[in-house]
Amino acid sequence: MTRRHRDLRRARAERKTELIAMIEQQRIDMLVEASRWHQAGRSLDEGWQRLARYRGLLYVAGGALLVGSARRPHSLVRLARRLAAGGFMLNRARLLLRQFR
Repeated sequence: MTRRHRDLRRARAERKTELIAMIEQQRIDMLVEASRWHQAGRSLDEGWQRLARYRGLLYVAGGALLVGSARRPHSLVRLARRLAAGGFMLNRARLLLRQFR
């Protein structure tokens, strides 16, 4: 084996070692990010599970709203406006409370 072939093999072995180290670091980074992603979505998952527990009740309530809105469509629009206004007011109140803390 010539010197050139040995140098090429050594360079390839070094490059392979570098690539393996990069792959291992990327795997670690992916594990860390997956854990962070899981932590960030935990509250959404809990909320979804909470809604799933009351799925049957929500179906009944939705059906009742549909029947009521078919009879009086204006009342549903009025209810939606009131709910939206109430939600905005609660959000504003929460923001004000945070400022005073």
